[in-house]
Amino acid sequence: MKIGVLALGRATFDIEFANQKLSECISFLKKTSYSIIGGDEILLESDTTQNEAERLQNENVDFVVIIQITFTDALMTEQIANKFKDNFGIWAIPEPRLGERLRLNSFCGLNLASHALSLNNMLVNWIFEDPLIIQPSIFDAFVKKRLSKNKPKIIKYGVTSDRANQIKNKIKEFKIAKIGEHPEGFDTCKYNKDDVKKLTGISIYEYTLNELFKEAKSIDKKEINNLYKQVKSQISSLDNVDPKELDLSLRLKSSLDKIREKEKFNSFAIRCWPETFTEYGGAICAPVSMLSENKIPCACEADIYGSITQIVLQEVSGSQVFLTDLVDIDINDNTGVVWHCGQAPISMCDEEFKPQATIHTNRKMPLLFQFPLKRGVVTLMRISKSFGKQKMVISKGEMLKRDMAFTGTSGVIKFDKNAEDVLNDIINSGLEHHMALSYGDHTQLLKEVASTMELPVQEI
Repeated sequence: MKIGVLALGRATFDIEFANQKLSECISFLKKTSYSIIGGDEILLESDTTQNEAERLQNENVDFVVIIQITFTDALMTEQIANKFKDNFGIWAIPEPRLGERLRLNSFCGLNLASHALSLNNMLVNWIFEDPLIIQPSIFDAFVKKRLSKNKPKIIKYGVTSDRANQIKNKIKEFKIAKIGEHPEGFDTCKYNKDDVKKLTGISIYEYTLNELFKEAKSIDKKEINNLYKQVKSQISSLDNVDPKELDLSLRLKSSLDKIREKEKFNSFAIRCWPETFTEYGGAICAPVSMLSENKIPCACEADIYGSITQIVLQEVSGSQVFLTDLVDIDINDNTGVVWHCGQAPISMCDEEFKPQATIHTNRKMPLLFQFPLKRGVVTLMRISKSFGKQKMVISKGEMLKRDMAFTGTSGVIKFDKNAEDVLNDIINSGLEHHMALSYGDHTQLLKEVASTMELPVQEI
């Protein structure tokens, strides 16, 4: 049996470490009974990926392994899926929780891809395994497509309440400012205005990134000085970051405030990269944290449904929300890691930890906040469109008292359900990579709100 290998990566991650993991994967593959073609290098550009995929087609391979070496968008995976139909699978790579940067973020790439494929009604074939310890039987089942890929049950909850109806009626009047377009290959962030209006009543107003940048550069210096003093009183290490880039970052906070005040927006969905770094020169992560702390939630990557998710969870919980990625699940430890680059509301910080100023791990610019999430019961929720059907996905667990797993804002969570079941549910359901998190148990009221919105509920 001939197996073709396509190793997908992005240059902004730790390529040295990525090459090491690719080498480990290829070493494992060469010990199997399969004939291995490709996998000689990490494919960082779409042209080289397409050329290599065409080469594998010409070689008449029986199966293609997409090694998700680092996080990537889902565009190339979708194109590979169209070429090889059912005869491909995705191998994502765990990475150790060392309190350092996310060097691969491979799991999130798998998550993004599984959602994109679900929108084409494809149930992805996948494994999440360390190449140094993977069992040959697991890989054989993966190649021969014998792994269980059952989707979890989605149910109509059917019970509502006065409070749930109040929340539904309240958010009908809400307005979201969408700034910039979602990144290419991020099907998780696509939306239809009419669908949003029908589901929630929420209105969406669109701005360009240039409008945001122009507003930011016009902010009075005195206002930025006052904001600097406020931030400095809350975090440490602020003087260790580049002052010019810090100034630009803080200006984004003030400009978002002005946009919000003018139209009375309740939430934002912002294209945060790469243009805030490459064209403007400062990170929007800490400004997003500050707005979320003041209960103006902000969704990364212009994720409108992420913004709606935050609005609903904030109204249900009455407290701050954090739009997060799930970046790791360790079935042996029975835990997962929620993470984002540095934008969690500062009130979620571990009480024994002083929040720190830091820079973006990939783009190397401030301002981001860095801290581990505090201990406590948490509820996660997403209004999902996986497999083309709207639903409310709910999960609950406990944030543990652990050292920071990865730089930025992150926390180690023990789900109420077994971690292996959560892992299978997320990928097999094709769920989006963003979920909103709030402290406390809000599952009952969320189910009631889902019922008033005529959304089925999926518990993971």
